[in-house]
Amino acid sequence: MKNSDRIIPAEDPVYLDGPKSRGYELIFAIKVFKQLISGFRTLHFVGPCITVFGSARFKEDNVYYKAAREFGKQIAAMGFTTMTGGGPGTMEAANRGAFESGGNSVGCNIKLPFEQKPNVYMQKWVTFDDFFIRKTMLLKYSYAFIVMPGGFGTMDEFYGTLTLIQTKSITQFPIVMYGKDYYKPFMDYIKFMAKEGTISEEDMKLVLLTDDINEAMDHIKTYISKNYEIKPRKKLWWLFEKS
Repeated sequence: MKNSDRIIPAEDPVYLDGPKSRGYELIFAIKVFKQLISGFRTLHFVGPCITVFGSARFKEDNVYYKAAREFGKQIAAMGFTTMTGGGPGTMEAANRGAFESGGNSVGCNIKLPFEQKPNVYMQKWVTFDDFFIRKTMLLKYSYAFIVMPGGFGTMDEFYGTLTLIQTKSITQFPIVMYGKDYYKPFMDYIKFMAKEGTISEEDMKLVLLTDDINEAMDHIKTYISKNYEIKPRKKLWWLFEKS
C-alpha cells in the first residue's frame, strides 16, 4: 500500500475521517448552510425560549418524565416557549406539558437510526442531519436551560452550554440541574475539578441543583427579570416571514 492511499469503508457516512474530495466538501458545506437557514426560518419567531435537555429513554410513568411535563406547564405559564430536542422521553414530556397548557412548544430534532423521531406535542420543529447544528439552535433562542437526568447526549449539551458561558461566547444564562440524587456524583466531581484548579468556582454560580420545580422556576424568573427586557421581533414581508 502506498502512503498516499486511503482506506475507504464500504459505507462512508462520516465526515470526521480526514479530507475528502473537494466536491464532497463543497456539497457538505452547502448542506450545512441549508440546515442553518431552515433552522433560522423555522425558529425566528417562536418567541423567547427555555430549553429542556434530558434523556430520550424515560417512559410516561417515570418520575423524571412527570417532572419534565410539569416544567413545560410552568414555562408556558411564564409566557416562554418550551424548546427541546424534539424527541421522546423527557423531551416529549416537556413539550407535552407546554402543548397541553396552550403554550408554545417547539423542537430541534435529529436524524438517528434509532430512538429519535419528532414527538407529537410541538407546533413547530425542524429536523437536522448534524448534531453541531442542532446544538446551535437549542442554545440560540433560549434564555435559560433545564437539564433533566440523561445520558451522553444530555451531558454533552450541558458541558457545551456551560463551556460557552464560561468562555463568554454566549451571555450568562441560568442553568438548572434537576435531580439531586442523580446528579450528586456529577456535582461532587465538578467540585473536585474546582479544588484541583481546572475550573473556577465562579463557573458554577449560575448552576442550580434542585429537586424542587418551583425553586427552579423562581431561579430562572429572578435572573431573567433582573437582566433582560425581551422585545418581539419584526417580520419582514419581503422575506415572506410568518409567525
